[in-house]
Order: sequence, then C-alpha cells, then structure tokens
Amino acid sequence: MSDNPSLPSDETLLKLESQLCFPIYAVSRMLTKAYQPYLQELDLTYPQYLVLLLLWEHGELTVKALGDNLLLDSGTLTPLLKRLEQKQWVSRRRDPRDERSVIIGLLPAGRELQQRACHVPEALFARLGMSPAEFEALRTQLQQLLIRLS
Repeated sequence: MSDNPSLPSDETLLKLESQLCFPIYAVSRMLTKAYQPYLQELDLTYPQYLVLLLLWEHGELTVKALGDNLLLDSGTLTPLLKRLEQKQWVSRRRDPRDERSVIIGLLPAGRELQQRACHVPEALFARLGMSPAEFEALRTQLQQLLIRLS
C-alpha cells in the first residue's frame, strides 16, 4: 500500500489506466498519424514539417537552435536536414563567425511550400473537433508539462 494517503494503492498505481505517460504517448502517435495524409500531399514527414515550421517563422536557424526548439539531437536532425536540402527546400552553410555552427535557411522552394502547407493546421483543428478555448487550454497544459519535465 502507498505511504501517501492521497495516492491510490500500489496495485492501482501499476495499472495502465492509471498512468499519465500512456495517454500522452498514444495521443502523440495518433496525432502524428492524423498529420500523415496532409503531409504526404506535400512530400513531408512529420519531423520535416516541424523543422519547416520553425524556419517559416524565423527564416534561418542554426542546427543547434533547431535541436533545442524541437528537443532533437544533431544525430536525428542531420539526416532530416540533408533530405530537405536534397529537395532544395533548405540550404546548409557554415556560420562565418563560428565554423563549428551550421546555419539552415529556407530556399525559394521551401518558402513556396509554406503557402501549400497553410491548410494543414486548419485541417487538424477541424479533425480534433475542439473549441478554440479547449484547444488553447490543452496546448497550455502540455506546454507547462514540457517545461516541468525539462
């Protein structure tokens, strides 16, 4: 039995339905899957879409800044960025002020893709069937959880 009176018993704590991690994991997988048909139209993977969202917002960022924002390491980002570069959506260049740093910038085709991607958030929002207030409250709670776990 748990020593903390506000917590359920050990037996209840070890049930899948008692876990916070599982619904977050399952929702993450299902949400990523929900994006797939919209992103396939654009020839994008979900991680590539996340990188492009940041670049559409900032124009260019270092690989380190992309990794920090997306909580991804350079080993995950490098092959993803190479594929975006092969599609001629982004460029990679060394920072002249710091040769160790690589700057990722949008190319014209990457900027053009932004216009084609505008429907993606709207389509997902409609699919969720949430009110704007519900959506914002959930997003805020998840952001706060991310901060607590960081």
